[in-house]
Amino acid sequence: MKLVLLEGTAGSGKSLLVSRLGEYYARCKADYAILNLDPGAKELPYRCDVDIRNVVQTESVMRDYQLGPNGAVVMASDIIVSELDWLHAEIDSISPEYLIVDTPGQVELFAYRISGPMIIQSIAADEKVGIFLYDGSLITSPVNFVSVTLLASSVRLRLGIPMIGAVTKIDIIQERLEDIQEWSSDADVLQEAIARTVDGESYSIATGILRGLDEGSLSQGLIPVSGLTGEGMTSLESALSRITDLGEEAGDG
Repeated sequence: MKLVLLEGTAGSGKSLLVSRLGEYYARCKADYAILNLDPGAKELPYRCDVDIRNVVQTESVMRDYQLGPNGAVVMASDIIVSELDWLHAEIDSISPEYLIVDTPGQVELFAYRISGPMIIQSIAADEKVGIFLYDGSLITSPVNFVSVTLLASSVRLRLGIPMIGAVTKIDIIQERLEDIQEWSSDADVLQEAIARTVDGESYSIATGILRGLDEGSLSQGLIPVSGLTGEGMTSLESALSRITDLGEEAGDG
């Protein structure tokens, strides 16, 4: 089994892109399944094959433990760890070739608490790869771009799996998309853009972060995708195939 994990900030379009990936594998007649790890999801744009809400829901945790929304999300994440046997049994009963994993919107709670990495590491898979979604509406300035790139690098470090970067909501940022793609593939261009927009302490912090980022974070560029139209899915699948041969094998189906 090969695992494809989607990560990103709240509202970046993870669930919609999960749906698009599922549609891609369905067209290719590939054997895939979707795992939802968000206990707080209300409605999802895809059919869940394994749904963590069957064992824990954020609203129930809020009610049962008299917690606020954030406290309930933390506790729900920890409860999932106690249900790993159930989770593994559900996945094993389906035994898909490809497992697409949707994660909670609160990336900081999932990635930085011990429970998130533990859940991902516990799932037996031949290969694992992550897709980190850069919310296009958040990265139209060079400083914001650096901030989100730092978050993406940190999540990759925490989860311990290779990550592909994709920029979402390209439908609404077309006029800035070329700049964003240049920033994502050329650190010198990004530094020049930072110098044109901020100075003083903000410039020092942003360029200091930029120098500290791993070269891999700014060498391959971001893949533009649209969850609404499916634009960019071919490029995304090509990037996945370079790591796990997903695209090639699915296409053979």
